[in-house]
Amino acid sequence: QVTQFVSGGGSVQPGDSLRLDCLTSGKSTSRYWMTWSRQVPAKAPEAFAGFSRVPLREKYDDSVKGRFTISYDNRENTLYLQMDSLKPEDTAMYYCTTGVPAAWWDYRGYRNWGQGIQVTVSS
Repeated sequence: QVTQFVSGGGSVQPGDSLRLDCLTSGKSTSRYWMTWSRQVPAKAPEAFAGFSRVPLREKYDDSVKGRFTISYDNRENTLYLQMDSLKPEDTAMYYCTTGVPAAWWDYRGYRNWGQGIQVTVSS
């Protein structure tokens, strides 16, 4: 079992930056996908940024590519999401998820979900 604790988030204006931190603990995550997912009301969650330690890989959905950066600090056991050039359509509840999905982008394959944190982008 892996647990996650997410911090960061909040309300910002379009074009601003935010960083989300996800502190992980528990079972080794070396062979897991560690992913940031988000959800807006009445829609299914979407996994949009994934990080794999073994092998080392980063994956992004086209909606965030070039604006968001996912990274992981082994010493701190923390997954980060740096979000730049935020847009109103980035407004959602954000989750840190870990697991071994069939495809990194398939949110249904993630067993471990941290608590959600709201990100709101509006002028």
